[in-house]
Amino acid sequence: MSYTVLKALHIIFMVSWFAGLFYIVRLFIYHTEAQEKSEQERNILSAQFKIMERKLWWIITTPAMILTVVFGTWMLIENPALLKVGWMHIKLTFIVLLLSYHFICQKLMKKLERNEFSWSSNQLRLWNEVATLALVAIVFLVIMKNSLNWIYGTVGFFATAVALMIGIKIYKRYRNK
Repeated sequence: MSYTVLKALHIIFMVSWFAGLFYIVRLFIYHTEAQEKSEQERNILSAQFKIMERKLWWIITTPAMILTVVFGTWMLIENPALLKVGWMHIKLTFIVLLLSYHFICQKLMKKLERNEFSWSSNQLRLWNEVATLALVAIVFLVIMKNSLNWIYGTVGFFATAVALMIGIKIYKRYRNK
């Protein structure tokens, strides 16, 4: 298989993985907020959210994560020189953090399956932005590689985080009205 095909497959499954990560936490938010409904609504909504979460997780998100890692590893095997460049070390660090994020989401899903709601919808909204920050960091690292000035990159990363936090605050105020 050519390196270009490996790269295309890696990107396709990475996009699918992120789509699943973004959507699963949205489902967690809606599932958590459903607990504020009447008992009948809560039971119906919770049952439906559990089905949606399980199917999204096991049919899309986790297989996409596995295939992203498989094709990314295959690319490194085909081009081991990538392991000698600094930006790749940083990218791999973000990948480890993203894998941790993935498994924390899985743990959250299992808690919701048991009707354990330990995170508020606002905490979950903030949690959802962690994946966004990882996406921004990884894409900029891969595209900019060694040409990225790390001072500007770091400032840009935190500026994105602050912008996301402000956006969440504005949305919360709008939602509460």
